[in-house]
Amino acid sequence: MILYPAIDLKDGNAVRLVHGDMDQTTVFNDDPAAQARAFVEAGCEWLHLVDLNGAFAGEPVNAAPVEAILAACPVPAQLGGGIRDMATIERWLDKGLARVILGTVAVENPDLVRKAAKAFPGKVAVGLDARNGRVATRGWAEETDVMVTDLAKSFEDAGIAAIIYTDILRDGAMKGPNVGATADLARAVDIPVIASGGVSSMEDLVALQDTGVIAGAISGRALYDGAIDLGAALKMLQGA
Repeated sequence: MILYPAIDLKDGNAVRLVHGDMDQTTVFNDDPAAQARAFVEAGCEWLHLVDLNGAFAGEPVNAAPVEAILAACPVPAQLGGGIRDMATIERWLDKGLARVILGTVAVENPDLVRKAAKAFPGKVAVGLDARNGRVATRGWAEETDVMVTDLAKSFEDAGIAAIIYTDILRDGAMKGPNVGATADLARAVDIPVIASGGVSSMEDLVALQDTGVIAGAISGRALYDGAIDLGAALKMLQGA
C-alpha cells in the first residue's frame, strides 16, 4: 500500500481544512515546495496535491506552487482541484504531473473522464468525495444524489488509474478513516482505490493495509502534526 503525503494548497500556502471548510484553515507551511522536498527526503514514493482554491473556482489557481513542487521533487505527483476540461488536463500533464484527479467532472461530465483516460492511459484518476455515501462536488460545497459505488462502477471499463475515495466527515478531523466504506468500495470495483480523509495514526495505516484490498492512503494533517512519522510509516508499509 502506497502512502501519499498530502499538500493542500490555498492562497499559495500548504494548509489543511476541517471537513473541507475553507473557513477552518490551518497554514502549515508558506513554502509548499520546501514541504514537498521534506516529504521526499523522508522517502515518499508519491505526492498528493490539491488546489483548494481551484476546486471552488473551477480552474487552476495555485499553479505557481504546483509548478515549484514539480520542479523541486523527483517523485511522481498527482493533482486535483479545478481540473475540468481537456485543455487543463493536457497542460498539467505536459508540465510533468504524473496523474490528474478529476472530481466534479466525474459527476457533471463523465464522458470527459472517459475521453481523458483513453487519451492519457494511466494518468487519470477519479476523486470521489462523499458524505454518507453520496458524492459531493465543487470543492465539496454541492451535494448530489449520486452514490459513490454506482459512479465508481460506471468507470470500470474506462481505464481509470485509481479512485481516490474521501469521506468528507473524516477529513482533517484526526478521527480515523472510514475503513469499512473504503474497503467495501475497493471490493466492489476493479479499479485501485486510495483512501483519503482522517488517516491520522500508524494504527489507521495498519487497518487500511490489513483489508488487503486498498491500494493507497493519503494523509496530511497527521504528518504535519507529527501524529504519523512519515519515515517510520513508509518503512512499516514497505516491510509488510
